[in-house]
Amino acid sequence: MSHLPYFAYPGSGHIKQRDFHYSQAVRIGDFIHCSGQGGWNPETDVIYKEINAQIDQAFINVDIALKDAGGKGWEQVYQIDSYHVPINNEALEAMVRNMRKWCPNHKPLFTCVGVPRLGEDDMRVEIKVSAHDPEGAAKAAREAK
Repeated sequence: MSHLPYFAYPGSGHIKQRDFHYSQAVRIGDFIHCSGQGGWNPETDVIYKEINAQIDQAFINVDIALKDAGGKGWEQVYQIDSYHVPINNEALEAMVRNMRKWCPNHKPLFTCVGVPRLGEDDMRVEIKVSAHDPEGAAKAAREAK
């Protein structure tokens, strides 16, 4: 659907758009949907090795992707889907810690799934979100053109 405004933030977003042919976010009216964000450094695209660092960074990357698409960040997120290799208590605790940090005033929907593999070799987490941003829709559509 080429008529939709797609977004890829500088650094990792542009690298992944070039190398893997996908965008980091798309706006559909008042909604922003983000591709799964991993624990990569957004400037260098290097994936952190430790699970807590990956999850912390994935939350930061989600915030970057939402704001790049004209949103306000985590305060507008209503759904979180996370994929983990492996899923364990350490990963779940890191997810909950970050949800409390990034969503202190609301409790989004949450699905947490263990999978055998993610898109890149060192990835241990991928976080995909949906957000509602009625105020920014018109502005983002103008900027995407």
